[in-house]
Amino acid sequence: MTETEKMYLEGGVSKEVLALADEVLGELSERFERIDRIAEYNQLKVLGAMRKNRVDSSHFAATTGYGYNDAGRDTLEKVYADVFHTEDALVRSQITCGTHALNLALSSNLRPGDELLSPVGKPYDTLEEVIGIRPSMGSLAEYGVTYAQVDLLPDGGFDWDGIRNAINERTRLVTIQRSKGYASRPTLSVAQIGELIAFVKSIKPDLICMVDNCYGEFTETIEPSDLGADMVVGSLIKNPGGGLAPAGGYICGSAACVENAARRLTSPGLGREVGANLGTNPAFYQGFFLAPTVTASAEKGAIFAAKLYERLGFKVHPAGDAERHDIIQAIDLGSPEYMKAFCLGIQAAAPVDSYVVPEPYPMPGYDDDVIMAAGAFVQGASIELSADGPLRPPYTVYFQGGITWYHAKYGIMLSLQKLIDAGFKL
Repeated sequence: MTETEKMYLEGGVSKEVLALADEVLGELSERFERIDRIAEYNQLKVLGAMRKNRVDSSHFAATTGYGYNDAGRDTLEKVYADVFHTEDALVRSQITCGTHALNLALSSNLRPGDELLSPVGKPYDTLEEVIGIRPSMGSLAEYGVTYAQVDLLPDGGFDWDGIRNAINERTRLVTIQRSKGYASRPTLSVAQIGELIAFVKSIKPDLICMVDNCYGEFTETIEPSDLGADMVVGSLIKNPGGGLAPAGGYICGSAACVENAARRLTSPGLGREVGANLGTNPAFYQGFFLAPTVTASAEKGAIFAAKLYERLGFKVHPAGDAERHDIIQAIDLGSPEYMKAFCLGIQAAAPVDSYVVPEPYPMPGYDDDVIMAAGAFVQGASIELSADGPLRPPYTVYFQGGITWYHAKYGIMLSLQKLIDAGFKL
């Protein structure tokens, strides 16, 4: 037995789980090599953008107050625009989360009387109140924006006829959620998103196409903005923050869409000119630099989890051998007890709050109680090792993250150990 294996045993993993994990990992070397090649390409892409924009140490200086003449903030936005191949970008600590970034992009580019269309089914839970699907103070519905939805077909494909029929003279913006959210449908590839964008623009060329890019950044060598998206939107405490960004969000896209968002984030007449960085720039720059490698680690963890739990008879989304387009792995655990046990394992593997026992609780923006395991350096950072999900059948847990592959590996093994402790038989 190696010293590393002894460390796993001391960390609460049994010999049986260790042996099974080694078996599964023996099948993944070729897959992991492909992920590393994508990470290498994306690393060079980010590095190239930083070199092109002459990033230097003066860009790490903190600004306060209004934040006028913040060269570091402005240069970072140029770096993002170059990496995503867009005209402009808004990258701000004042954007509190992914939902805020999406609300900002939507509310700033829609006007009363416009209609918002989702051609990929129901959006992520927290967007329901943003849109007004569930009534909420300040929703788009309260401002006279209507909403239409076309569900995906049973096989996960696009309902082309349904989408064509849903587009009308009031349709102004099409929102495309790349990742699955709390659903079992497939995550969309960039190629699929590009095909969908081309289709809707062939019907109505002036449509704005916004992609919720959360969890998908750097899992491929291209982004939706390379295939026609007018905006790609995400959170800095997911993939692009590289585990270092303490907060923030981004909107990359056309100059007009980004300027609209900037004026909604701050104020008409002020726009992007204000917004102090408050010392976040070093973490934003370095996190973005590390993001391709960190994303690769999280993707390896997701594949390992899929293969391990699939072997044990659990239904997983996506399947262990499927091509991946985000870092989220969904596992149908079948009971609230197993769901709690899984999350307990992830929490116990955390560097922060490892002693805490996750419990389901009502969470703003969700219909069901949600259980979350996340012993993270940054609160709620989904790029760090975490697992969560609403307590409802089939009791699906959504696993993501792992700033390092080795942490993700340990967390997955410990999650299985906790299931065994709760009565699951290998």
